[in-house]
This record gives sequence, C-alpha cells and structure tokens, in this order.
Amino acid sequence: MYHFLTGYTAKVAGTEKEMGRKPESTFSTCFGAPFMVLPPAVYARLLRDKIKKHKVNCWLLNTGLSGGPFEVGERIKIAHTRAMIRAILNSSLSNVPTRLDPIFNLHVPVSCEGIAHEILDPRSTWRNPNDYDKVALDLASKFNKNFEKFAPDVSREVREAGPRAR
Repeated sequence: MYHFLTGYTAKVAGTEKEMGRKPESTFSTCFGAPFMVLPPAVYARLLRDKIKKHKVNCWLLNTGLSGGPFEVGERIKIAHTRAMIRAILNSSLSNVPTRLDPIFNLHVPVSCEGIAHEILDPRSTWRNPNDYDKVALDLASKFNKNFEKFAPDVSREVREAGPRAR
C-alpha cells in the first residue's frame, strides 16, 4: 500500500514533453494521479483487500538504472527483467531467502535464476558504494516527504513500510 500510494516513477526523455535527456524522479499517486477521483487511501484499501482476498504476492521490480547515476550506470538489462518476471510468475522467488534493504526497508531476494546476485543488490553495482548511499538517502528522503500527505489516512503499518532513512 505504501509504494502504491507513493507511485514512484521517472519522467524519461521521449515520454514527457520538454524533458531534457536526464531522467527525473517523480511521484504519481497510485501510478495514475490524474485519473484518481477518490481519495488515494480508498484505492490503497481496495488494493489491500484484493491482495488479501485472492492471496496474491506483490513484488516491486526495479527496471531503472544499475551501476551508477545517469550517464554512468546502465538500464537494467531486459534479460534480467524477464528473468525476474519469470521467477515471480512461477513462484520461485517465494522460496528464496531475502535481505532487508537498510535504506528502503524492502525485503530483497538474494538470488534469482539467470541473474548475477550483484544485480539484486544495487549498492554493489556502483563503483563507489558511498556515492550510492548518498543518492539512495536522497531518494529515500523524497519518498518520506512525498508520503507525508498520505500518512494521516493510513495505518501505522503502512506508514512504517517506507524507507527508514530520514
């Protein structure tokens, strides 16, 4: 529910008018803010109820940059994205141990068939891990700032599902 409400995405050249070449982080509530007529928490509760009713496992999938910021890192390879989707769909990720990301507070699989383990740990793909930490902490603070508007309307459990870094 936290990440659905947050709707983190990026504006990318070619998909947005008057965009430069550099992607820009942005948030679009429920991944479709302009089309939401009800309060966002209503949609989040609907999602929660459907997940519970149908016993669905939900996954966040990073298809963005790996190995560094724009013009240093590269977009995650489509082969890796496909391998992750296959593992999600065939439920093989459900049986893999996870590690807790200390900044984003997400349980991340430590392995996935067809993918080097480094890809599942973005920090390890950066030449300088301290540079990753700075960028990740900055992004985490943007998540937290963006989520402030939803916090009064959701449970403590949802509020605590976001990044730990302040």
